[in-house]
Amino acid sequence: MNAPVDVSFFPRAAKPLTSYRKFWAARFGTVPHLPMSRAEMDKLGWDSCDIVLVTGDAYVDHPSFGMAVIGRMLEAQGFRVGIIAQPDWQSAEPFRVLGKPNLFWGVTAGNMDSMINRYTADRKIRTDDAYTPGDVGGKRPDRAAIVYSQRCREAFKDVPIILGGIEGSLRRIAHYDYWSDKVRRSIVVDAKCDLLLYGNAERALVEVAHRLAAREPIEAITDVRGTAFVRRTDDDSRLGWFEITSTSVDEPGRIESHINPYQTTSEQAAGQGSSCAKEDGQGVTDSVATGPEDKRAAGQFSSNSPVATAAAQPLTFYANPALTSGRLKLPPRERSVIRLPSYEQVKADPVLYAHANRVLHLETNPGNARALVQAHGEGATARDVWINPPPIPLTTAEMDYVFDLPYARAPHPSYADENGSHDGATKIPAWEMIRFSVNIMRGCFGGCTFCSITEHEGRIIQSRSEDSIIKEIEDIRDKVKGFTGTISDLGGPTANMYRLGCKSPEIEAACRKPSCVYPGVCQNLGTDHHPLVQIYRRGRALKGIKKILIGSGVRYDLAVLSPEYVKELVQHHVGGYLKIAPEHTEQGPLSKMMKPGIGTYDKFKTLFDKFTAEAGKKQFLIPYFIAAHPGTTDEDMMNLAIWLKKHGFRADQVQTFYPSPMATATTMYHTGRNPLRGVRREVQSDDDTVDVVRGEKRRRLHKAFLRYHDASNWPLLREALKAMGRSDLIGNGKHHLIPTWQPLGDDGYQSARKKNSTPSGAKPQSAVAAKPVKGRMLTQHTGLPPRDTGTSSAKPSRRPR
Repeated sequence: MNAPVDVSFFPRAAKPLTSYRKFWAARFGTVPHLPMSRAEMDKLGWDSCDIVLVTGDAYVDHPSFGMAVIGRMLEAQGFRVGIIAQPDWQSAEPFRVLGKPNLFWGVTAGNMDSMINRYTADRKIRTDDAYTPGDVGGKRPDRAAIVYSQRCREAFKDVPIILGGIEGSLRRIAHYDYWSDKVRRSIVVDAKCDLLLYGNAERALVEVAHRLAAREPIEAITDVRGTAFVRRTDDDSRLGWFEITSTSVDEPGRIESHINPYQTTSEQAAGQGSSCAKEDGQGVTDSVATGPEDKRAAGQFSSNSPVATAAAQPLTFYANPALTSGRLKLPPRERSVIRLPSYEQVKADPVLYAHANRVLHLETNPGNARALVQAHGEGATARDVWINPPPIPLTTAEMDYVFDLPYARAPHPSYADENGSHDGATKIPAWEMIRFSVNIMRGCFGGCTFCSITEHEGRIIQSRSEDSIIKEIEDIRDKVKGFTGTISDLGGPTANMYRLGCKSPEIEAACRKPSCVYPGVCQNLGTDHHPLVQIYRRGRALKGIKKILIGSGVRYDLAVLSPEYVKELVQHHVGGYLKIAPEHTEQGPLSKMMKPGIGTYDKFKTLFDKFTAEAGKKQFLIPYFIAAHPGTTDEDMMNLAIWLKKHGFRADQVQTFYPSPMATATTMYHTGRNPLRGVRREVQSDDDTVDVVRGEKRRRLHKAFLRYHDASNWPLLREALKAMGRSDLIGNGKHHLIPTWQPLGDDGYQSARKKNSTPSGAKPQSAVAAKPVKGRMLTQHTGLPPRDTGTSSAKPSRRPR
């Protein structure tokens, strides 16, 4: 077994969450739900709220919802906390509903980035919102964190604003914005917040709350890890820091050769392409006599002259003071700050943007990360966005403390329907998904470039204790309405990183690798899955628990190292289908994703099939793939489609690459450079650049290759395959990718999200012929004939010979 998480240096580097003296309002005790109205406050006997949280999600009092965790954590510290959920942002009045906060506003866009929540990867507006009652879209504004902050300032201008959540985390520096296709400023500048808390912010928020309660001005709180704020360039608080400038890309300059102290005049002249003597043994002319030896050779110095005496003395070497310890002496990391290229620089120069992103990702380990600073503006308006090092991860005891708080595990009563239930028209899909699930850990050391988990939660795994997890399963069984005996998930960002971590605390604190499992599993990584297997077995042995499913993604390159875990997973925790994410089959895109090769998937599938057969079950693997990821060529997608057909996979839902802010793959998309390698001004090899899939047509093509079986994609694929010189894949045999014939009505591409609705002006369904017309092809998904809208007089298409 690998060493427990608590033996690392991190617990010794931070004040425990439970060590603070509670605020005086702790005498009010805990509440069933945090209040959302003045009437609820009156019922509790509150005259005001110490802290008011504003969120873009509906308020669900469950540990999977960040605002509930923050609210309950602050409540446990003795503060009175109110919540304003999904307020009308058209005016400041809805933000005054709970009165003026005594300490600060806490603002977040919600569990999801507001732009990703509202727009598809094709920048189309979604009509749904899983975090809203009734799955209704449009209940939050675009860039909700900025809008909410502005309204809070209008409501009570002298109350500090603390911004948090994933939307703030991913925008803490100047970042590429996919929706406007430009580089935007740090959200700290745009939102005009007093403090930004990035990552899982319990530790930072508790410290800041107590310091504000002690009447410390928020302008003076500049030393908390996991925070970002605006600092004027003439601020005295920046004194005492060692600034390391990293505002430019390293470029090779003029190379100066070392001086050879034993070089003769003749050799020096020969190296310069000239000669100082007609032949050996002859003197040097006065015109080239420049040094003491030259003049001595010309007879201008006597043997007892001062110069001759000095020249005869032996050389004395002195040690470089900076190298006396055997290594270059650097300023202390805890007082060092790296200056990134300014917002104006990264906006104008993609190479500098890639450089800044690389530096940011190298400074993410809490054990060795340094502060970052980035200038915004010029002249009198210039100010710096100062980003302190990441927060210290929570210990196992602190994780238990957070998840054992008195959550109601249900939406706020104000969302209930006329029957007092949350299962009808007001059902919140996101809550329904996690209603019977248990979060057992945080963080991910996978480092996938398209994912933002590491940037938000960090790469150090923070695990709960086994007893705490079992207690939550029992609470779901005994207290949650509608429980039928099935736990929908035991997981987190990944299903099988529970209690995994570095074997050496010293190496863990010093490591700067972006991934512990790419290009292979690190030799210093503990991969023992036995603690997780033990939880699975103990959980399914509980009375009243019929089944424990695993809904989180399984990191299969780790799972194959523990056949015991794969056997337990396959034989007891799969409900017929198991979803995993190889993402691609070709090495080009996989190297840009930092994902293992498809051979690792084959190893996992072999174990999966073996243990499935031993259990006498019929179960299937469902692989997930990404289309249009940076580094993916058209040939890569064609080869993936061939692999899918060879293995009999038909993808119903296709995931197209979505450039989220601050992700490494987003930097590739914006700059065309590969920040996984050293960023250079001049391209020196093909690995320095990335093939970026831009434009609607090419993104559609890559998506169509994943849905090669959809007849609506065949015209686009035929055109592309002919242009690629692969017409041999077009035909009606089993070895062909797509056929030469086209079903009636499927003459163009349609989005997978487009609903199968009858066009306007069409006849009602009752007018459709009851029987298929002879010779007309049946549709692929339903087996029913195509709808006859009465608008087409085309003859039925016939399949060619």
